[in-house]
Amino acid sequence: MSQIAMPLSGKVALVIGGSRGIGAAICKRLASGGANIVFTYTNSLKDANNVVETCQSCGVSASCIQADVGDLDANKKVIAQVIQDYGKIDILVNNAAILQLLDFLEMTEADFDRNINLNLRGIFFITQTIVPNMPKGGRIINIGSIFGESVPFPGLALYSMTKFALAGLTRAWARDFASRGITVNCIQPGPIHTEMNPEDGEVAKAMKPRSPIGRYGRVEEIAEMVAYLVGPNTDNVTGAILNNDGGWNA
Repeated sequence: MSQIAMPLSGKVALVIGGSRGIGAAICKRLASGGANIVFTYTNSLKDANNVVETCQSCGVSASCIQADVGDLDANKKVIAQVIQDYGKIDILVNNAAILQLLDFLEMTEADFDRNINLNLRGIFFITQTIVPNMPKGGRIINIGSIFGESVPFPGLALYSMTKFALAGLTRAWARDFASRGITVNCIQPGPIHTEMNPEDGEVAKAMKPRSPIGRYGRVEEIAEMVAYLVGPNTDNVTGAILNNDGGWNA
């Protein structure tokens, strides 16, 4: 297959949270472009193995490692393993996160710490560890949320706080890593049809009416945007916060 058809040939991609939903779609799409894939997962080994098999069917190397994004020691071991196996990490996709709807007056310190650890702290230190091992031309993609731009419902304080912060980190890292030839961008999905948030579920009843296109997005639509941002001829795109939301935040 030609280099044009496989623009990511020889690249190594690490996807944090890649066994289901958006993360799984990203792994499969990058593998179809020729990237070798390593991803983390938290619970379902069966789902993870299915993603590995699909990626390998593209003729690339693919593997999964169980690790909680909030466990800094576990993340360091994951990164060390990838560096040992491949010698570099060209692409980092920070995808793992949790979303909890919580009454502000009932939030506990444990709730606060869990959201910060999983949605922000882990991502921060994963990125800090990887950047020295990322060659020029490296790509970092943060998967944010439209709730990092607007907060249309109550109960989103902790989640939105972390996603607003992730957008800020994206802009800051774009400047911090520019001298290394590394780009950093953030994709903010709107309502996306996944197992956790189905387009025919209860949450969809509140979400769909706000969408100009009248439907949930597909995981493949997020993955395609990631593929563009990590592909060739995108050195000039960095520090961007890109909504993929069907006009939800228009």
